[in-house]
Amino acid sequence: MQKRWVVKPKNDVKKTNKLRDELGISSVIAELLLHRSIDTFEQAKLFFRPSLDMLHDPFLMQDMEKAISRIEKAIGNKEKILIYGDYDVDGTTAVSVVYSFFRDFHSGLEFYIPDRYLEGYGISTKGIDYAAEHGFTLIIALDCGIKAIEKVSYAKSKNIDFIIGDHHLPGPNIPDAVAVLDPKRSDCPYPYKELSGCGIGFKLIQAFIQKNGMDIQLAYQYLDLVAVSIASDIVPITGENRILTHFGLKKLNTNPNCGLQALINLSSNKTGQFSVNDIVFQIGPRINAAGRIEHAKDAVKLLISKSLQEAKDFSTTVDDQNNLRKDFDLRITEEALDIINNDVLLQQRKSTVLFKEDWHKGVIGIVASRLTEKYYRPTIILTQTNGHIAGSARSVLGFDLYEALSECSDLLEQYGGHKYAAGLTMRLENVPAFQEKFELVVSNSIKPEMLQQEVLIDTEIQLQDIDAKFHRILKQFEPFGPQNEAPILLTRQVHGTGYIVGANHLKITVIHGQSRSFECIGFGLASAIDHINSGRPFDICYTIEENNWRGKKNLQLNIKAIRY
Repeated sequence: MQKRWVVKPKNDVKKTNKLRDELGISSVIAELLLHRSIDTFEQAKLFFRPSLDMLHDPFLMQDMEKAISRIEKAIGNKEKILIYGDYDVDGTTAVSVVYSFFRDFHSGLEFYIPDRYLEGYGISTKGIDYAAEHGFTLIIALDCGIKAIEKVSYAKSKNIDFIIGDHHLPGPNIPDAVAVLDPKRSDCPYPYKELSGCGIGFKLIQAFIQKNGMDIQLAYQYLDLVAVSIASDIVPITGENRILTHFGLKKLNTNPNCGLQALINLSSNKTGQFSVNDIVFQIGPRINAAGRIEHAKDAVKLLISKSLQEAKDFSTTVDDQNNLRKDFDLRITEEALDIINNDVLLQQRKSTVLFKEDWHKGVIGIVASRLTEKYYRPTIILTQTNGHIAGSARSVLGFDLYEALSECSDLLEQYGGHKYAAGLTMRLENVPAFQEKFELVVSNSIKPEMLQQEVLIDTEIQLQDIDAKFHRILKQFEPFGPQNEAPILLTRQVHGTGYIVGANHLKITVIHGQSRSFECIGFGLASAIDHINSGRPFDICYTIEENNWRGKKNLQLNIKAIRY
């Protein structure tokens, strides 16, 4: 699929030159900083030199004082506390951080993760009943609970208090809990709104440490888990998240949590330095697989392990579950592609809605993402589970999936999510009607440009601009992630030669004018090989990365698109 190239508008030349001169950097680097709203020396200093001293006071968060007081009371009275969290990476790391911290000086502590299939997302009645039956009087819920108004009331009827630590958008009403920690509350003055669920858990223990005059290093020992949550939950890597990720990656690469070390030992990147990307593709999926295939409590047991030997046993279980997840994922993706390839009408649609009763519910979200990437259109994958039809939906840039589902609500039992990802349930007999109505809604509202993938280019440069100093400064833009993406650069009229590697990838050497040659990798771009080897010029947009192969490091251009 041809991608649409969009170059960001140039910044004001005076601003660019002023920042360039103040910092002693190139105009290109100044341009990249201005795209990140960094236009003063002081802002650049904070960006390039993050410090843990820059973390906000946790007591700026609404209800933090109430939360700490209630925990102190529970510890003083030797009450039983249940740490409750969602079954994804963010939820399990949040539970692991808070549980690991408090278990060192409070014995009446357990954790609880709901079963994805039997209880579903969020606070469950079953979880509250478990707490009541086992004498728990306080539940600390992490990465969920902001809309659990009825469940919190139900818990209160059983003399169980709730502290909620969530980062999702609240509804019109806040649950009647002892404390509700969520920076997205309209009445919360906390300066940074984009913390992960685990980040909220970290702020909770930071506040407890601060209130009780303890060593702050007791909180910092969990920064690697916080970084894993930030990377895996796809939250913005800006502000406080960028600081937490910066130092979390340092810990991950020097002295990781025993469970994370066990996962690193199983990964293909055993000797290199882990980045956000490595977490997303190697650590996160293994942690997530526990909840998708069996039960996410296996992931928590791994992450709270006190020794590498203990962690090794749990990591093997989690890795086996991930291998099974990959098998399901591969099989279902192939079946879905076959359905589309064998149906001309499906190929011509502006949406994809596929149903098969035996597809594994735990991976339909992954399959929806893969098909969205392949065909670049709103996609829903449906399967049958517990007597009803469950679906996972993914969207494309600019198209409001939640709004489209709202227009089909008469055919749905439940739906929820946001603009780009959602979940839904319906009755079996409604599937054909839903497929048709969703296609109609999408066709009537999606703009043609939304159906073509966009490459957003930061700026145009010459290859000769890329030298050791340029790369050294560019590396200081890391860690990369949402809202701090690796800069995509454009160079026109390069020449090169190359060959195909793997099934559909390119390995190229390019030159541009008087520049030195650069090695490039182009994933999924094998169709361009004939033009590249013809001797004719072509344009490339790319990111710059450091390739580490068998101990040798060299600069490599990761080509995102080629245009002749």
